[in-house]
Amino acid sequence: MRAAVAILLSAALATPAAGQSAAPAPAFEFIPPPWRVAGERGRMRVVQSLCRVEPTRQTRRRIVDLAVQEWAAFGFQTIDARAVETRRLPDGVVGEAANPRRASPRNARHLLRLGTWESDPKADATIAGYWSATPDGPAILSRQNRQWRGGSDGPVDWVQPWSAAFVSWVMCEAGLGDPEQFERDISHRVYIDQAIRARDGEAPEAAYEAWDAGERPIEPGDLVCNSRSGVDYRRLADRRIDMGAYAPAHCDIVVRVAEDRINVVGGNVVQGVSLTILPLTSEGAAHARPVAEMDMAGARTVFAHLKLRADPVEPDVMDRSAVLRALATP
Repeated sequence: MRAAVAILLSAALATPAAGQSAAPAPAFEFIPPPWRVAGERGRMRVVQSLCRVEPTRQTRRRIVDLAVQEWAAFGFQTIDARAVETRRLPDGVVGEAANPRRASPRNARHLLRLGTWESDPKADATIAGYWSATPDGPAILSRQNRQWRGGSDGPVDWVQPWSAAFVSWVMCEAGLGDPEQFERDISHRVYIDQAIRARDGEAPEAAYEAWDAGERPIEPGDLVCNSRSGVDYRRLADRRIDMGAYAPAHCDIVVRVAEDRINVVGGNVVQGVSLTILPLTSEGAAHARPVAEMDMAGARTVFAHLKLRADPVEPDVMDRSAVLRALATP
């Protein structure tokens, strides 16, 4: 799949799609995740951990391009959360309900397209490449090598959830490589806390600033975050009480904004890089916010909207990304 996507990228950069601007965006250069590691399963190691550093204000389009690129590399797996009931599912039930191989027909229909999963050997180097962008990535990869060498006959998942590693790699390649811009980590809570400090004026160079959902307009390149696994944050004030302490969380990258919905891309969502369609509501808020309690793929209430301090882009910038322009080209 990644080779096919590389061909699509080359085609997109050479010729804009019909009806689009005759002046395409600058060449979309990045280091693919598999190029950041070497070795086969069980002996894989990080060989590249450097990150791009660019002015924060220029990064919004690259963040979207990179997220959409990886969604494509994982087979365009898509979840429509607009059709999911808003009742809360017990912890531990969500993962099974979101698994199309085990789900009931009622739940499975919300997964619009199935892509590559983390247990597929074809995804090994890509996910390892995401880990390379985090300080603890080599240690995680060492643990994973031991897991692979364990000799299991069945699928082998990753020893550590990799959703924060995915976000860290996107920011690394987008140009937020300086930790003062974005604290890459294996845990989402580290950069969430950085964004809260930025909101308080304590991290002036941070790329993101934290707000409650609905306080500010959502734009492509922003992050929306929810708590997980027994932690029930509803607003930033809930996280402020726990600042610095471990808390399971998940953040997705906003790639498209429409009047009644947003598209977000996240890693380790239904075991792959997935796009989720989230409905919006303006009820009780100054600006549209994701509807609470979307339990498909384990999501909870969005308690934090991390606003990127960057120049604005088109709401449909996702449609102008290199991959999707290539697909639209006859």
